Amino acid sequence: MIPPDLERWRLVLGAPAEACTGALGGAAAEQDAALDWLYGRDPDLGERGVRRGPGSGAGSGSGGECDPADRDRTGGDGPSQLTTVDWLDAVHRLFPKETIERLERDAVERYEIHEVVTDPNVLERIEPDETLLRAVLRTKHLMDPEVLALARRIVETVVRQLMERLATEVRQAFHGTRSRRPTRLKNSRNFDFHRTIRANLAHYRPDERRLYIESPRFVARTRRHVERWQLILLVDQSGSMAASVIHSAVTAACLWGLPGLKTHLVAFDTSVVDLTSDVTDPAELLMKVQLGGGTDIARAVGYAAGLVENPRRAIVALITDFYEGGDAHLLVRQVKRLAEQGTHVLGLAALGEDANPDYDRDMARRLADAGAHVGAMTPGELAGFVAEKIGR
Repeated sequence: MIPPDLERWRLVLGAPAEACTGALGGAAAEQDAALDWLYGRDPDLGERGVRRGPGSGAGSGSGGECDPADRDRTGGDGPSQLTTVDWLDAVHRLFPKETIERLERDAVERYEIHEVVTDPNVLERIEPDETLLRAVLRTKHLMDPEVLALARRIVETVVRQLMERLATEVRQAFHGTRSRRPTRLKNSRNFDFHRTIRANLAHYRPDERRLYIESPRFVARTRRHVERWQLILLVDQSGSMAASVIHSAVTAACLWGLPGLKTHLVAFDTSVVDLTSDVTDPAELLMKVQLGGGTDIARAVGYAAGLVENPRRAIVALITDFYEGGDAHLLVRQVKRLAEQGTHVLGLAALGEDANPDYDRDMARRLADAGAHVGAMTPGELAGFVAEKIGR
């Protein structure tokens, strides 16, 4: 039996390491077959004789006569007979949850094995998650009606999970947003420290160094007459922005109908599509999104500018990778015009959990110089930003 440490390296390196580690048996041999079905199709790793699997580092030998670098490296004994369904069943049986998620993600995103999201037998078995949702959005044009109906299960399940998580963050962001209007409701949460100090300065006793409070002051937590704000989510639907499109749809749905806020959702590539009427059903909305194509950010910002009702009570959140396929100079001028009129312009390279998005840093810098706030946010952080503006 191969010692556990050697067994792990044998699984990482693949068949070329077997002369040094010994042959696998039992469950480990099944794991090896499942890994080889996926990573054995990588020509670059095949040429280097290395199979890089989930959680592995660089594969290299320790030198000497057992160094795999000295061996003839091959990609295996022939094409695997596993089907996608067989492989999926195997990985769910053989690997822990974290490894399964990595394997499914690599199958969909790295090797573009479309059967994972176009084969009804696979869709019936696979566990819905955000990786699969992105894959569905990218490949739904390949699906026949039967498969599309099964794919909707993934869309609806993942959207519901995201909605539940984000709804909590939105409630936390908007809970306790206070106005400056005084109230007679005496509650410790509503205590106004600064107004109380000013109102009771006459009762300060220098000799005791104490301020006696006779008239505490409180503020209301909501405005009686809310001054409405606008949030215009302007989301790039190019292929690289799939995660941000998903989070934009869910964010818009969670913010929809909040007192004092009018939310718009607009998607764009080289054309502009206003999706605001579909915001209340984000799963259906996402099924209408067409990922890919060119990008005309200037046209989209121009459309958003036309939606602004009160410039000083409007937030335009431009969610894009900033790779402009249209008129870059026009884009900068439009952003500058919006900022100068008092509109809050957010340039978000990602709306989601991606801390290292790929984006055009030169264009992002130009928009920042024009008055936009540029960065990346999670949906919860965007909700917090909106809540802070409304609560002023």
